[in-house]
Amino acid sequence: MLAAVASDIELMVGVKAGDDACFAELLNRYRDPIVRYLYRMVQNREIAEELAQEVFVRIYLSRARYEPTAKFSGWIYRIATNLVFNWIRNHRRERGQDSVDALAARGVRRPLADPRSRIDETLLGEVMRTEVRRAIAALPERQRVVVLLHKYDELGYDQIARSLGCSVQAVKSLMFRAHENLRTQLAHLAPEA
Repeated sequence: MLAAVASDIELMVGVKAGDDACFAELLNRYRDPIVRYLYRMVQNREIAEELAQEVFVRIYLSRARYEPTAKFSGWIYRIATNLVFNWIRNHRRERGQDSVDALAARGVRRPLADPRSRIDETLLGEVMRTEVRRAIAALPERQRVVVLLHKYDELGYDQIARSLGCSVQAVKSLMFRAHENLRTQLAHLAPEA
């Protein structure tokens, strides 16, 4: 089987059969999206990398029990979500989030703005992005996960429901409450009528 054109389920069935090339292809497909998702949850690159590594270790260790009954993406995000919830619960008191200033102090650069845009527009956009990130980070965990999986990782409600182990209706309810919370937290950014 050509790993590059195989579906995720076909690859996982190959992993179950002992094909290391299939596992390498799944790792290649999902490593960056999983790290990005975990980073948005923990706001620390090193921890996100460690958690992502644990996700793939768990997939590899559970390969013999894998049954192709649902989309692979939903399964891998469920593993990642469970791991990050456990990490957050275990590190709640010591968790420090990278601030914009801390990132700048470490030399993390942001993409350059379009040189044709005005500096005030660029600064306003940066402030708004920072406010939105903070508002999302302040959401209750399950609401934050739903928003991140839907808006950033572009998963559908059914995939999110599988990854959280709940119904699609529960995901819709979480999304509605998240939007209401964000609307309240970000009301100061809306132009006045």
